[in-house]
Amino acid sequence: MDIRTDPTTPDDNPEMADAAPEPKEPPLIRREDYRPFPWLVPEIALDFDLGLEWTRVKARLTVARNARGDRADTIRLHGDGLEPLSVAIDGTPTDGWTMDEGDLILPLSGDAHEIAIETGVNPSANSQLMGLYASNGMLCTQCEAEGFRRIAFFPDRPDVLSTYRVRMEGPRAQFPVLLSNGNKVAEGEASDGRHWAEWHDPWPKPSYLFALVAGDLVARSDEFTTMSGRKVALNVWVREEDLPRTEHAMESLKRAMKWDEETFGREYDLDQFNIVAVGDFNMGAMENKGLNIFNTKYVLADPETATDGDYDAIEGIIGHEYFHNWSGNRVTCRDWFQLSLKEGFTVLRDQLFSQDLQGEAVKRIEDVRVLRSVQFPEDSGPLAHPIRPDSFREISNFYTATVYNKGAEVIRMMRTMAGPEAFRAGTDLYFDRHDGEAATCEDFIKAMEDGAGLDLGLFRRWYSQAGTPKVSAELEHRGETATLTLRQYVPPTPGQPAKQPMPIPLRLALFDRETGAHRGEELVVLEDEETTIAFAGFSTPPVLSINRGFSAPVSIERQVPRDDLVFLAAHDDDAFARAEAMQELVVGHLVAAAGEGLDAKGRGQGQDAIAQALAAVLDDDRLDDTMRGELMVLPGETYLAEQMLVADPGRIHREREGLKRWLAGELGDRLRALHARASAVPYSLDRGARGARKVKTLALSYLAAGDPDAASELAAQQYDAADNMTDRQGALMVLCGLDSAARTDRLIDFYRRYEGNALAIDKWFSLQAMSLHPAAIEHVKALREHADFTLRNPNRVRALYMAFAGNPHAFHAPSGEGYRLIADLILDLDPINAQTAARFVAPLGRWRRIEPKRAALMRAELERIAAAPGLSRDTREQVGRSLG
Repeated sequence: MDIRTDPTTPDDNPEMADAAPEPKEPPLIRREDYRPFPWLVPEIALDFDLGLEWTRVKARLTVARNARGDRADTIRLHGDGLEPLSVAIDGTPTDGWTMDEGDLILPLSGDAHEIAIETGVNPSANSQLMGLYASNGMLCTQCEAEGFRRIAFFPDRPDVLSTYRVRMEGPRAQFPVLLSNGNKVAEGEASDGRHWAEWHDPWPKPSYLFALVAGDLVARSDEFTTMSGRKVALNVWVREEDLPRTEHAMESLKRAMKWDEETFGREYDLDQFNIVAVGDFNMGAMENKGLNIFNTKYVLADPETATDGDYDAIEGIIGHEYFHNWSGNRVTCRDWFQLSLKEGFTVLRDQLFSQDLQGEAVKRIEDVRVLRSVQFPEDSGPLAHPIRPDSFREISNFYTATVYNKGAEVIRMMRTMAGPEAFRAGTDLYFDRHDGEAATCEDFIKAMEDGAGLDLGLFRRWYSQAGTPKVSAELEHRGETATLTLRQYVPPTPGQPAKQPMPIPLRLALFDRETGAHRGEELVVLEDEETTIAFAGFSTPPVLSINRGFSAPVSIERQVPRDDLVFLAAHDDDAFARAEAMQELVVGHLVAAAGEGLDAKGRGQGQDAIAQALAAVLDDDRLDDTMRGELMVLPGETYLAEQMLVADPGRIHREREGLKRWLAGELGDRLRALHARASAVPYSLDRGARGARKVKTLALSYLAAGDPDAASELAAQQYDAADNMTDRQGALMVLCGLDSAARTDRLIDFYRRYEGNALAIDKWFSLQAMSLHPAAIEHVKALREHADFTLRNPNRVRALYMAFAGNPHAFHAPSGEGYRLIADLILDLDPINAQTAARFVAPLGRWRRIEPKRAALMRAELERIAAAPGLSRDTREQVGRSLG
């Protein structure tokens, strides 16, 4: 499952949402308490009589005692909001059952039984978007993590693997397409205009991978021939009006299937592969076996409505969900503590896939930027947790950047230490050993040790310890020897005050100042708290390039002369390290300016060094524009705040914008020339044209800081001339931060141009919510009342409010009004879609790292949320942890 999006749902009026009593505190579930389920369920047959307002579900479970589990004379079948309409054991109706906290308890005395249970659900009333729900006249499901229990009574846990037979029947006019997991084995007509279809999935799977879709859909169809010569039917199912925007999704799927065969040796194992695009979805996409369900955002694209970033995201997420067929489906996780087993590994796989197609350097920089902006703050805040947690109360709160992105980085470190060939041997062994099983993170580590020849004894600490390690690097030069001293420290996190050192693989090189070259890259693994390494043969002090390629997810702390950073920004042959030097140069200046402050001399020297480095980037003809764009990006305000013990968001914003303004003044001619050159490149999806569009808008954003009036005119010209969404959105982004007539005119034009196109209108909401305009808060309030805003649609809520929460200058308004807006949203949204509401808590939870006045306001909003009656388990847990 991909978590890049995070929706909301049905009702504009929260009082009309599902009424819920005050929830009980959920039990604390501990990893150490795991026990195999007492019963196996080798087969389940499901029969659906489909309707939007009422769907009847008949489930027939074949159960047998589990020799690995404790003996039990009852079976607990999980349920959430279900009532059994009938229950039979071995063909005999029974009322000898009890209910416990929503679960159905049945007495079972023998060693094998058949259980038949009939239930009913109302998909249209399901505002949580978990289980079976209605979306714009269509029925669909989302079962990860614990949604299947909202459909049928079942041992809803990932280590209970079953083969599924599914029969669906419903009105053909309303549901002409009937889809489920596996292969379609039969279909036919029923009476009164109804029809049916039967599906069989031959591969045992946990209930969280069950999927069903019924609706009025059309497909872009194709086929793929596997490496063994089997033909697989491919379909991307959408509403008819969206069919022209599915070509990129289909091509991405075929590329992913071919790449997985070539890179990991994994072949697809069913006769067909279906993707369905859904407008209401709690996540980015879901890897249900053979029937992937996607948020429309990650399927639909054409140049008029999708940016270059949208194209990349679609390709990456299509790949992510397809790769789960092996890393998550064929080998699944034993329990939810092992979530990173499938998600961290699959994120790494989708990152490697994208970098092979898009270019390794730029993709790596983008991935690290996401890690630092989302996961690093998580690791340093009250919600910090290991990638394999020891306990949880609500599993939906652990679908986090730590599990996904940091989990990927930990497996990437194994690949760095082993090398690509040995890493492939380790993954081959893992798949061979555990195919058809529910495995653990330890199983993966052991396969890597045995297959790749690694000693990962100490490395296991990465799975059990939270927090981002800090590594200090000190380079000294005496005579002919350069000596590097490395020290590591893992900060305390909630529940883990003291940490042990962890193995940290660091790629490094030492550059000669005169030649601009180095003698070769080395891989150093820092295992202790401190180590010293001597390098002979340096008559002059070398320049250190460290953590090249971001070989470890750590924070490097070092005192580097400004001239050395300028040197690396101009000469480092590792693209990531070059970008890192540029970032380090800017971060050091802005943190000093926003912290203790800089005198005029220090400020001038810092600005001059940054201008010198940026000028070199703008003038370097050897750079392609995709990489030039990465080097032009200033570090984000959230990341800057993370570099400070206590941050003042207002000062950070002023200093960052002030630096942009100064750079625009110093380099204005170069920036205007770059914009003009890039504007002359015709639209295409090749790398050069994409890079040109990237630097065009970056140059415009600098110019807007230096001369708003001139930039407004230039942005309006870019908007009017645009023949693609990337240029149009980039221009409108700049205009949204300016107070000009051009801003108003183009916002009106954008809305009229795309009215009725949900994904484009989402962009319209987001651009205003994340803008630098001084009235951004008032704009968000007005947009909440807009006719096109609704709490019914997940993407729309996120488009407005997640964009606003990620806008530091507005969210951190000194009055605290930004905090109130998010707290009010959480309270409105929680009764409707608790999973989404809980995800808005994290920005408020960072109050400990913010200056005292704002921190008190943030904490007060958390306390107001905590005092609300009827708060969901999801939100209550996040607020409680945030308050400490």
